Amino acid sequence: MHVSPTIAKPMLPAVYLSIMSKKLEILKQSLAKKEQELQRRFDVHFATVKQANGQPLNDKRNGQATLNKWERQNDAIRTAKESIEKTKRAIEFEEGKIKGVEHVNTFIPKEILELVESGILIQWRKHPHTFFVAGVDKARIVWLEKTKQVAHKFVSEIKEQEQRTKFVRVFNPLGAVLNGR
Repeated sequence: MHVSPTIAKPMLPAVYLSIMSKKLEILKQSLAKKEQELQRRFDVHFATVKQANGQPLNDKRNGQATLNKWERQNDAIRTAKESIEKTKRAIEFEEGKIKGVEHVNTFIPKEILELVESGILIQWRKHPHTFFVAGVDKARIVWLEKTKQVAHKFVSEIKEQEQRTKFVRVFNPLGAVLNGR
């Protein structure tokens, strides 16, 4: 766990940040592409409207076809705007998740955060107090904030002895240190 001298709150482990920032990076790249596409659609639409040269459309032979074309372009622009808004909401949601995990990590012991940073444990973003042992299916390690203890869930679901051994090698020393305080 890294503590900045000016700010007294721990930072997210590097492994976790890289996973989360990758998703955020992808969303931001997607937003940039969508905004470029929207600008392109606007440019095409304005160029098409400019072709009318200010003439009344009912005087033209293909007046209704031109109006239909404009309507299709407007629909495409509307759809692109909606897609941009959806991506912006996804970015806000992802940033909220990051802030939520950062907040929860201020209450999680450094021993657990060090295991997350080393890649032995994987923090569940949906429930940041819950951790998975890398390479072990189903079983979880849980930090109980109220009792300041570490517990486990679904260990009976581990069927392979190799995974059970891996889980025990991580949980038992962690439990001895954190539950023995």
